[in-house]
Amino acid sequence: MPKMKTHRGAAKRFKKTATGKIKRSKAFTNHILEKKSPKRKRNLRKSGVLSDADQKRMKKLLPN
Repeated sequence: MPKMKTHRGAAKRFKKTATGKIKRSKAFTNHILEKKSPKRKRNLRKSGVLSDADQKRMKKLLPN
């Protein structure tokens, strides 16, 4: 059986942590930033962790 290929689109957007959780960046940070408050934009810079339901799906896309 051949090796599983990594989903390249997912690999560019998500990173695995040392404990095996999957980190993600927040959405809504690219444009239309004038109307967003500085506090909101600052909080969008922080990374988040995928929910448990999504973690299971992402582990298939990121086998390594």
